[in-house]
Amino acid sequence: MPAAEGAPQTLYDKVLQAHIVDQKLDGTVLLYIDRHLVHEVTSPQAFEGLKNAGRKVRRPDCTLATTDHNVPTTSRKGMKDIATFIEEDDSRTQCVTLEQNVKDFGLTYFGLGDKRQGIVHVIGPEQGFTLPGTTVVCGDSHTSTHGAFGALAFGIGTSEVEHVLATQCLITKRSKNMRIQVDGELAPGVSSKDIILHAIGKIGTAGGTGAVIEFCGSVIRGLSMEARMSICNMSIEGGARAGMVAPDEVTFEYLKGRPLAPKPDSEEWQRATTYWKQLQSDLDAKYDIDVLIDGKDIIPTITWGTSPEDVVPITGVVPDPETFPTEAKKAAGRRMLEYMGLTAGTPMQDIVVDKVFIGSCTNSRIEDLRAAATVVKGRKIADNIKNAMVVPGSGLIKKQAEAEGLDKIFEAAGFEWREAGCSMCLGMNPDILAPKERCASTSNRNFEGRQGAQSRTHLMSPVMAAAAGIVGKLADVRKITEYDASPHVEAAIVPEGGAPAHIDERVEDSEGERDIIGDQPQDSQPHTNTLTPHPVGGAIGLPKFTCHKGIAAPMDMNNIDTDAIIPKQFLKTIKRTGLGIALFHALRYNPDGSETPGFVLNKQPYRSAKILVVTGENFGCGSSREHAPWALNDFGIRCIIAPSFADIFFNNTFKNGMLPIVIHDKESLDKIAAEAKAGNEIEVDLEAQRIKTAEGEVICGFEVEEFRKHCLINGLDDIGLTMQMEDKIKHFEVQMSDQTPWLDGRGYLKRGDDGCLAAKAVRVPKTNRGEEKTDPLTW
Repeated sequence: MPAAEGAPQTLYDKVLQAHIVDQKLDGTVLLYIDRHLVHEVTSPQAFEGLKNAGRKVRRPDCTLATTDHNVPTTSRKGMKDIATFIEEDDSRTQCVTLEQNVKDFGLTYFGLGDKRQGIVHVIGPEQGFTLPGTTVVCGDSHTSTHGAFGALAFGIGTSEVEHVLATQCLITKRSKNMRIQVDGELAPGVSSKDIILHAIGKIGTAGGTGAVIEFCGSVIRGLSMEARMSICNMSIEGGARAGMVAPDEVTFEYLKGRPLAPKPDSEEWQRATTYWKQLQSDLDAKYDIDVLIDGKDIIPTITWGTSPEDVVPITGVVPDPETFPTEAKKAAGRRMLEYMGLTAGTPMQDIVVDKVFIGSCTNSRIEDLRAAATVVKGRKIADNIKNAMVVPGSGLIKKQAEAEGLDKIFEAAGFEWREAGCSMCLGMNPDILAPKERCASTSNRNFEGRQGAQSRTHLMSPVMAAAAGIVGKLADVRKITEYDASPHVEAAIVPEGGAPAHIDERVEDSEGERDIIGDQPQDSQPHTNTLTPHPVGGAIGLPKFTCHKGIAAPMDMNNIDTDAIIPKQFLKTIKRTGLGIALFHALRYNPDGSETPGFVLNKQPYRSAKILVVTGENFGCGSSREHAPWALNDFGIRCIIAPSFADIFFNNTFKNGMLPIVIHDKESLDKIAAEAKAGNEIEVDLEAQRIKTAEGEVICGFEVEEFRKHCLINGLDDIGLTMQMEDKIKHFEVQMSDQTPWLDGRGYLKRGDDGCLAAKAVRVPKTNRGEEKTDPLTW
């Protein structure tokens, strides 16, 4: 419920409250979304849903699209168009489908030939599209990056992408307030990446579940915007819905001159900064969770296992799982050591590295590159390093780095200098590790198979990754580079004669070149769609969920992440169906494609399981991709029972007519698991909110929000429900345009000189039979 009038509010409370269009008695909120970022992986099915329902994008001026996950980062010289440049069929299909969709719906789009193209969470802030006090969403879990500006920014699933495109709203619930306060001073050589890895190691990957984290304290205030973005980026790895930092003069200075921000010294800028300065948590604001960290306790930090919480100081050793507190953690630790090819007690600095990756939405900005270049300048990568690559976060960062000579420093040291893209962060493109190769990586996740099948990833800061490349092992950068302060301090200073930050490159070439670049289509319609309204309650056919009975498959694992539920190689689809065969692929199948006999879904009767019973915590952690519930649903599993879920996965299941059930009581969960292990059916009665044995004996009850229960039982989709509140949405938009006019996108939606949209769509590739590809598993 809203805070009482005059009650102290947190930064999160203030931003949330300013965007509530409607609120139900049970606390369900209809939240207005100011900024929507779109990329090629999580959007195809959303646009398909709009087309099937005859719906338009409500606010094209509030949506910005680019390609980043699938694109190659090799040279683009001589590139004619995206269809001929991307060799891999499924990656090409997703990218050209996005180009078709941005043309069909009139969206602002930065294509591969545009210097503004880049990683979606880099280009948003870079262009000034991300602004303080806004709500920002994207079909990507690391949307939390934008919270560094005092924005409420979070990842969403594909159904929610469709919902925002159609209504510019989301149905949500309030999160808890969590504060991580970092005071004191950082020791020389300690980076913002070390801060967030240290914090995640302290709270765990589920420590922020159900919460929005506000990062504050003297250390945070002393960081640059780019350093703050790195911290907020990994909030999701601590289980949080979002991360936020209150805006201040550092924020305002960063935004000055950004193309899509209010013009400096204008009346609009004055109004905006006056508003932004109010976005500070009140002194007496209450937090549900408080974490205090002393900056002097943080030293360069690195991961050793397969979760971002598995961290140790670079001066430490590989932990011994036999010292872990529970049998489940001991078993998980043993598996990690086996997967990572490590031995307990090994000094971290003795671990040999095969490859180095500096990039990703966490650490690919100009300061990251400057800091890493300082380490490698005048040195060479070690002989045992097979490959070391630096991948800028955008074309503009690449251009700026080249103007400062950073590319030459890296190349002289033996690093590859690449084009902008997500690259080896998640290996959905050609940049992957070979099996059992070990990588010093500046990315954000070290899950099994994240950077390639059987790949081994150690997360660290850019300067630590650079040091690993020079030494050939995991290394303490402080031993090879002299520091008087945090690496970000010097990296935040533009070198004398350096390029101005992130110039807005306008295309001035021929008409033909503009067509290739595919730059900035414009919405020629009113900024709010006023076409024929859809039928009230326009549901599009979600299956009703009342009583669900079937075989329940038991799984006794903690932190089952979305990469484990469905590996990234199966994400290259433009449909919601056909993913059941990919469910738990690494667990179900051996490398040669044969089934793993011991895995539960490969045994009878669990091959036809309709319910999944998980006794471990934090099911569905990791990515916001909706492919995980799609794969479960396609396999036939419509209900998951677990002691806790990651927030985004939990929301995504409901969007697909599925029911996640939280059972905190261990005795009840053990009874359910016992039925599952015995191969018995279980009945989930949603109307009565009871879980029963096959004979009808009640095992336990469960809680479910009334609104979500209503939608499941009646098969209602969120879009149809939201469209019933059209008048309230319109009223909110009128107020918004009056009070915060800088959020309207009229200034940057431009057509070419010929008045035509600049993006030319490329046909979706076809199979030899001339049929459009639909299922990634049969391509």
